[in-house]
Amino acid sequence: MKDLREERLVFGGLDIAFDDRVLRPRPWTQEQARWAADLATRLPPGPVLELCCGAGQIGLAAVAGTDRSLVCVDLDPTAVEFTAKNAESAGLGRRTEVRRGRFEEVLRPDERFPLVIADPPWVESSETRRFPEDPLLAIDGGSDGLTVARACLETIADHLMPDGEALLQLGSVDQVAAAMSVGPGMVRCLEVRCFEGGVVARLAGSPDATRTPA
Repeated sequence: MKDLREERLVFGGLDIAFDDRVLRPRPWTQEQARWAADLATRLPPGPVLELCCGAGQIGLAAVAGTDRSLVCVDLDPTAVEFTAKNAESAGLGRRTEVRRGRFEEVLRPDERFPLVIADPPWVESSETRRFPEDPLLAIDGGSDGLTVARACLETIADHLMPDGEALLQLGSVDQVAAAMSVGPGMVRCLEVRCFEGGVVARLAGSPDATRTPA
């Protein structure tokens, strides 16, 4: 049985609480938060959307030094509880809205965001046993590791402002290429940065995209 003792660590200058029911914040993902914070200085005004937020540390660190609000989405009830708690602890409670559920259920069709942060699980289902310390929901990306990533891409295509950008975290450059090969024209990849624990792709809307939110 997992130890549910609450832990805390400093992430991007914020005190982040979590326990074994959510994914332990990875130090390298602070680079994604820094990149998002940099993008936030030049993108159009509006709230930041974080998909698969976990304990909320990446999105919270990204907006902490800005005046932007944050919308965090996760399917896991424990994750959204910790995100709300960490937002309050960081003094960002009034600027953070936490929504639990599937993307298409909790985002309104007319909502648009200048910046989207997406942190989906990307481990192949057959490989999850290699990480027994991690909660399954937080790491299981389906048979090829990209099931949730594809849902993130669809959501980005539907909810990104025309001049907006997104940061998608995956496990490798090959995974980015595979994810982008599905549904061509939804979004385009501008840049990929490689870090010790994974990669982050910077995305923008495609000028050829014709998707219409349901």
